[in-house]
Amino acid sequence: MHLREGRYIIGGVVLLSFFAVFSLLWGQYPITLEVFQAYIEHLLFDRPGNETYNIELIHNIIVEIRLPRIILAILIGAALATSGAVFQAMFVNPLVSPGILGVLGGASFGAALGMLISENWLVVQVLSFSFGFIAVGFAVFVGSMVTSSRSTVMLVLGGVISGSLFTALLSVLKYVADPYSTLPAIVYWLMGSLSMAQLYEVLLVAVPILMSIAGMIFMSKYFDLLSLGDEEAKALGVNVTLIRIIAIILATLASSLAVVMAGIIGWVGLIIPHIIRMAIGPSHKLLVPLSAIVGGLFLLAADAVSRLALSVEIPIGILTSLIGIPIFIIVLKNARAAWN
Repeated sequence: MHLREGRYIIGGVVLLSFFAVFSLLWGQYPITLEVFQAYIEHLLFDRPGNETYNIELIHNIIVEIRLPRIILAILIGAALATSGAVFQAMFVNPLVSPGILGVLGGASFGAALGMLISENWLVVQVLSFSFGFIAVGFAVFVGSMVTSSRSTVMLVLGGVISGSLFTALLSVLKYVADPYSTLPAIVYWLMGSLSMAQLYEVLLVAVPILMSIAGMIFMSKYFDLLSLGDEEAKALGVNVTLIRIIAIILATLASSLAVVMAGIIGWVGLIIPHIIRMAIGPSHKLLVPLSAIVGGLFLLAADAVSRLALSVEIPIGILTSLIGIPIFIIVLKNARAAWN
């Protein structure tokens, strides 16, 4: 069993690494392996570049433009897919995604509010992250208003209410926003995009995202027990309330930071766990880490298509929806067998 898990994970990491290198070299300005080798030699040994290409230009393309997008795509794909797998395990529901507790609605409202009151992108990011957690807090508050025997059901209901509330508030902001400047920025951000990735910001946000993903992977051994139901998990010695609270915090942190950095990117957290579950079974000990790897690979591939399919960049949130809907329809045929 351990050998099989290791084989799947190592294979996923190798495939992800290969595609990351491909994305680094391929684009509107292709970089050949010869040029890339010369650039690496220039970095390591300070060798001068060939007069047929510009080392400074290659450096800008690789380090300033493509590398931040690649890292961010992997981080966001991993964060959304892992959060989706965790939420599906906690609520024992195959239709649950990272937005189930209203985090996407809250983060969208916060970002729109930031664009309305300030031109500083840091303000937008802070408000987006803050309102993502506020939305989840509101959902948990609604869920705690009833008896604990129905806490899971009411938590989902609280998330629906919270998401609807902040979506309505977002509509109000869009209505009052300047239609010539602020409104287009809000609409474009809501479509999801990796084009604003900056290496410093990406590396900064990578720390909490990776810590959240690592925490969810570490807790994966408890998710199989939670999938049996609260009473069965309690009988096996699991502190259901504590595990659920920690899992919600970690998944919310990861998905909120994903929204902060790239806007609304849907379907990743819904379809990736289903695909992994169909391929390797329902054991979360393998499902959660593989969801992180395949989620990063999926979003990296989607970003490559968004950059290269047309002469203009397609917002990645639109692309993931167009790809995710037919995949989810296919996956639904086998969803019952995978969950069983």
